[in-house]
Amino acid sequence: MKLEVSGLTAAYGPVTALDAVDVVAESGRITAVLGANGAGKTTLLRTISGLVRPVAGSVRLDGTDLTGAPAENVARAGVAHVPEGRGVITELTVEETLRLGALLGASRRRTDRTLAEVYELFPALGERRRRDAHTLSGGERQMLVIGRALLSGPEVLLLDEPSLGLAPRIVSQIFGLLRELVDAAGVTVLLVEQNARSALGIADVGIVLNLGRVVARDDAAVLAADEHLRHAYLGF
Repeated sequence: MKLEVSGLTAAYGPVTALDAVDVVAESGRITAVLGANGAGKTTLLRTISGLVRPVAGSVRLDGTDLTGAPAENVARAGVAHVPEGRGVITELTVEETLRLGALLGASRRRTDRTLAEVYELFPALGERRRRDAHTLSGGERQMLVIGRALLSGPEVLLLDEPSLGLAPRIVSQIFGLLRELVDAAGVTVLLVEQNARSALGIADVGIVLNLGRVVARDDAAVLAADEHLRHAYLGF
């Protein structure tokens, strides 16, 4: 499904965090949203997913207006948001945590099938399915929260800083699996990242935010090759 954000403006009190932002995330593609801290990247995802109410603009999923809808309605429409932080409930096992993602009306049969698919995508989770979720490593927790989101059967996956605090080898592994997921299942991904080099390496399209405004958008390979843009906004 295509996710279309038009003229999206959001604020925290007197501070404008997003200023008339336009984003199109095409079906079956990874769109990377890049920029420094304070650029508005996380606010963009939070506004799309219904956690922040926009001041102006619109959010549409294949033409269906989701602007300002409650977060639970956005999730039921097929948008799964994986926030920064890799939070898990300490009392639950890996498998119990994954099954939380299936609470949006999925049948038991569909849940079991999708659970097997998540274990195939992330074999480490299958090996640790009976362990308490909080005992996993940082990389395994990131796989877990992505897997939990996939259990809801999303059309669109919003990922906020999945590489944060992870070793380069683990980042490469997770990003490779993300690319594999998109190519195999056709999920639409909007990926927020500060690790611009890695994100552009797997993305189809890149968008650069600065102080709440879009300053560049192009094919990922074109952005990665733009030396001035990289030095000015992307830090590599």
